[in-house]
Amino acid sequence: MALQFWFGASGAGKSVGVQKAMIEQARKNPDKNYYMIVPDQFTMQTQKQMVKMHPDGGILNIDVLSFGRLSHRIFEEVGKEQRLVLDDTGKCLLLRKVAEREKEHIPVLAAGLRKPGYIQEVKSVLSEFMQYGLKPEDVKKLSEFAEHKRPLSLKLKDLSVIYSAFLKECENKFLTKEETLDLLRERLLLSQNVKKSTFVFDGFTGFTPIQNNVIEELMCLAEDVIITLEMDHRYNPYRMEGEDFLFHLSCQTVKILQKKAQLNGIVLKDDVMIAEEPVKRFADNPQLAHLERNLFRKGNEAFRGDNTSLQMVQAANVREEC
Repeated sequence: MALQFWFGASGAGKSVGVQKAMIEQARKNPDKNYYMIVPDQFTMQTQKQMVKMHPDGGILNIDVLSFGRLSHRIFEEVGKEQRLVLDDTGKCLLLRKVAEREKEHIPVLAAGLRKPGYIQEVKSVLSEFMQYGLKPEDVKKLSEFAEHKRPLSLKLKDLSVIYSAFLKECENKFLTKEETLDLLRERLLLSQNVKKSTFVFDGFTGFTPIQNNVIEELMCLAEDVIITLEMDHRYNPYRMEGEDFLFHLSCQTVKILQKKAQLNGIVLKDDVMIAEEPVKRFADNPQLAHLERNLFRKGNEAFRGDNTSLQMVQAANVREEC
């Protein structure tokens, strides 16, 4: 049970480096499971890259998954509740039903229910609440806290009512995508595939609280958990700076996961910091390499030399820009 961070600038080679290390370990330990967890939109791309990179042209004991697919994989092994999982359309239909029933108690939201796209916006807000572990009573407290901003307070009050009614309607019948991660965390303990395996989380700028809880459970069960994060090697990832700091989310993620590791007695392995300059992606392009190194940084330097790669174009409107 160990946690390790891989740090590097954008384009430094974190993903390729961790993929090569995973392939090497997977070949040495054919009986061990390796899981590469990436954002939904990168699963196919990452899988293709790793197959091309693998000397045997296949990744038999390596799975490339998103959080959602990881849930399916674990539920296939250990089973799950027989509740129907709601997709976005299902949520909207259920929310409309609930909103019509509760419209007398949600005066602010009720006024816009007939507007196109309004119910989708409400659905998105409730999804955010679920991802960050907020309950209806927490939203109600927020509305009380925002009393000095009356429009915001009234909206939050209505959202707490519709959120509570939505959860009550789902009870024992439906499961939302956000709730599957909580269920996943509970079921991981029953999985034999997770034990003595290695998990790599790549391509994330940060994690929601319920994702952090899943990672915490994996740290306690798996042999190794590796997290790649964007970080300029000139900065300290363990030092929290202001929210305007370019790598604030990375530092925040390190702080949260490090604390969870310490609370559970998880070993913290030495970090891997990729500090090559220029970064691999821009090795043949000094202008972009300079921009990557200096953009949004304190004490940035001016570029000295001919610029052949970058152009600035001014357009009169969006149509001309396109």
